Amino acid sequence: MPILWDNPPMNSSLLSGLNPEQRAAVDLPAQSALILAGAGSGKTRVLTTRIAWLISSGAVSPHGILAVTFTNKAAKEMVTRLSAMLPINTRGMWIGTFHGLCNRMLRAHHREANLPQTFQILDSGDQLSAIKRLMKAMDVDDEKYPPREMQFFISGNKEQGLRASEVEAYDPYTRRKVEIYAGYDAQCQREGVVDFSELLLRCYELLSRNAAIREHYQERFRHILVDEFQDTNPLQYRWLKLLAGRHNVLFAVGDDDQSIYAFRGANVGNMQELLRDFHVENVIKLEQNYRSHGNILDAANALISNNRNRLGKNLWTAESGGEQLRVYEAATDVDEAAFIVDEIRQLKYEGVNLKEIALLYRSNAQSRVLEHALVSAGLSYRVYGGLRFFERQEIKHALAYLRLMENTDDDNALLRIINFPTRGIGARSIEQLQEAAKQNNTTLWDAAARAGGKVSAFVGLIESLRSATRELPLPEIMDHVLEHSGLVAHYQNETGAKKRESGERLENLNELVNAATLFVHEAEDDSLTAFLTHASLEAGEHQAGDSEDALHLMTVHAAKGLEFHTVFITGLEQGLFPHQNSIDTEGGLDEERRLMYVALTRARRRLYLTFAQSRMLHGQVSYGMASSFLRELPEELLHWLTPRFAARKRHDSYQPAAASASAPSFGGGAAPARPEGEGLWRIGQRVFHQKFGEGTITGVEGGGADARVQVNFKHAGSKWLALEYAKLTAV
Repeated sequence: MPILWDNPPMNSSLLSGLNPEQRAAVDLPAQSALILAGAGSGKTRVLTTRIAWLISSGAVSPHGILAVTFTNKAAKEMVTRLSAMLPINTRGMWIGTFHGLCNRMLRAHHREANLPQTFQILDSGDQLSAIKRLMKAMDVDDEKYPPREMQFFISGNKEQGLRASEVEAYDPYTRRKVEIYAGYDAQCQREGVVDFSELLLRCYELLSRNAAIREHYQERFRHILVDEFQDTNPLQYRWLKLLAGRHNVLFAVGDDDQSIYAFRGANVGNMQELLRDFHVENVIKLEQNYRSHGNILDAANALISNNRNRLGKNLWTAESGGEQLRVYEAATDVDEAAFIVDEIRQLKYEGVNLKEIALLYRSNAQSRVLEHALVSAGLSYRVYGGLRFFERQEIKHALAYLRLMENTDDDNALLRIINFPTRGIGARSIEQLQEAAKQNNTTLWDAAARAGGKVSAFVGLIESLRSATRELPLPEIMDHVLEHSGLVAHYQNETGAKKRESGERLENLNELVNAATLFVHEAEDDSLTAFLTHASLEAGEHQAGDSEDALHLMTVHAAKGLEFHTVFITGLEQGLFPHQNSIDTEGGLDEERRLMYVALTRARRRLYLTFAQSRMLHGQVSYGMASSFLRELPEELLHWLTPRFAARKRHDSYQPAAASASAPSFGGGAAPARPEGEGLWRIGQRVFHQKFGEGTITGVEGGGADARVQVNFKHAGSKWLALEYAKLTAV
């Protein structure tokens, strides 16, 4: 039975302007509910108006409400809106993030939580330093147990609600990690500090074991409201359940179709658990969208309908259908970027501000080609929620090796890489090196050349890199340095939660090889010095956009919660978006589709979907197929700006181009006829490649700039190579 109001609220002015579903959510009876709020459906307005409605009706005092958000920005916006709605002081209200509210609770009950009153909070950097210090004291091999991996191991278990004693360890390696976790907890307790994950776990434990405190907060917070509920992890949901108890009202707002943070521990299944645990009778769907034109919403609805286990909703708008989605198939990733630049110039001419345009991509590494095109065109841009390509840590590390090889007097480059990847050269050794250089008035390199031990080995590494790459072309210099410096192996060996981030760093390093390859073909001077100069200049131009009106570049993950007049979704190729890593994991394709749904619903008026037949991968041309997501969009909603190109499979067959320009090509078909120019390179011919060695041609296709051959190398296996770049020689 629904719990009815004793005195029905009369403040109808708060309800003015709400649509029927929004109004139904705001004036719900006092019982737990789930509000399925689609993209652009006004969820923040509903959440804040619900709080105002509860207070103005007298159902609860301002101090009887707990509102939980995921970001401080969202919490501040909620407080600002409430202040405008109600003539009350909102300062004392409990509105904040999970971490902020837990901190507040622990401060009030520090003795019961076994914490000093002045306990300090470790940020991510402080936590990593604390772990390194502990591991040194425990004499732990930091190459076998990388400190950053330990940081993710500890935080990941805490977010699952597991102390070290509760973590299952079936092998010696994991048992040692558990010992480090236990030692870290003991060290933090001695020093009176907590990390972010500890805030929530310690608060949950406090409420679990202390009935008096738990009952106090259950009695106080009769109404608990949660924003972005689909992003809660298991421990956050358990904390909410403790506070709600058996009688309080949990009002959860979220969208299962926008659950895209599984890699951070978010569990979209919490929505189903909420329905069961709280016997939720009210599931209200906010489906009217106030952001996008109809065609964009119809495309998003069609796409997401392919997902399983949805709670289900269908976005609609009172506005017109608007423009069709514009689809562009480029020959290469460089052509894709050039097309985007041309369209942006046209949009500017039409009066659209740059800040109203967003370029979205699945992987950070994709930004490099786009950034290069934008810099060349003189268009200001910002990388939202991330760093520009040449400012990224792994790129700076790689360039530091190249800078030191080119100029051993570069002390900054030496300091950056002398112990990265870790090679046992500690802070004290570096201090001694700096002291010796100062005393002898020399560079650090000269001092290092006179040193012994591991410093001497580092000098030898740089010398060997210089010697081995002296006669190589620029892309192969890059490739050799990445491999033999240990950078690639360092990121490949990351495990656990760090593995995903390391995968992105490896993609960026691969993209650096592509940048070098492109530079060779574009620049008159293709020397290493010229490339390093180019990288520095490109990193320094248009810093942070340098103007108010600047394009936004970002991953789709970073775009959640934002909206723009025009959106370009780039790199829509199978294996890139959806990403191959997700395709190969259970539930991964559904999450990728949710990510695409988020991307589509960022656009208000105009939406571009672009992809390329080929893009550079590790200095070689890689051929791909159009994303399967394009096939899931209704044809009548798409306007193809290019005729259908021949769709190539990943290996040696393709489907001839059709005359129709209305739909994408997705592979299949018979093997092609022998192309013109095959007389130069023929099947069965033995060839030599400077990197892969000797091999035999097993396939030939294409012509002119698109000509490529498949070569079976003795040691490197079978590879497709673009003849324009491969520089093969006949044997």
